[in-house]
Amino acid sequence: MRFEVIDHPLVAHKLRLLRLKSTPTETFRVVTNEIVSLLAYEATRNVKTDIVDVETPLCVTKGVHLSTNPRPIIVPVLRAGLGMLDGMIHSMPMAEVGFLGIRRNEETLEPITYANRLPDHLTGRQCYIIDPMLATGGTLIDTVNYLVERGATDITAICILAAPEGVAALRKCAEKHENVRLDVFVAALDEKLNEQGYIVPGLGDAGDRLYGFVD
Repeated sequence: MRFEVIDHPLVAHKLRLLRLKSTPTETFRVVTNEIVSLLAYEATRNVKTDIVDVETPLCVTKGVHLSTNPRPIIVPVLRAGLGMLDGMIHSMPMAEVGFLGIRRNEETLEPITYANRLPDHLTGRQCYIIDPMLATGGTLIDTVNYLVERGATDITAICILAAPEGVAALRKCAEKHENVRLDVFVAALDEKLNEQGYIVPGLGDAGDRLYGFVD
C-alpha cells in the first residue's frame, strides 16, 4: 500500500480553515472541495490516458486525452464523502459516480453498510474512494473490500485526515489483497484517536460540519 501525505502550502492553508471550529458550514463546504481538488491533482497522477491527434491552427500533433474506456469511477462514502464529490468531479468530469452508504456504530466503532449503488463488475476500472476521515479504518476497509469483491484491482483513496491507527489497519487489509493496487492520499496524518474514535487534533465530525448537525 502506498500512503502519501500531500505536503503543500495551499493544502496546509486550507486544512487550517477546516480545523477551525469557528469556520461556518458554508465556508467548510467550499474549502473541502478546494482541498479535494488539490489532493486529486496528485492522486490522479496515474489515471489512464489515451494519445490522440490534435489539430492546432498550425498543424496536427499528439495530445493526451483522459481515457473513457473504461471510465474511472468515483465512490463517495455517504454521507460525508458527498461533500468531497464536487472537488473530484471538477478534476475528472468524465468519471462515473457510484455511492456506498456506510455508517459507524458509535459503540463498537464497526462499519454498517446501509446503501450500495455500485456496478456489479469493476474489472479494469480505476476506482477513487472519497471519505474525509481515515479514523479507525473500518469504513475504508469495508469500502475497499466491496470494490475488490466486484473485481477492482486499482483503488485510490482520498481522505482529508488520517490517524495512525487507521493507516495501520488499512495496511493489514492491503496485505490480504496482494493483487490489488491501493494508494492513499491525505492532507495530514494526525496524532491519534481519542476514546470515542475521533481523530485528534482533527476537525470534528466532518459530516456534521458539512451539513449541519442532524440528530
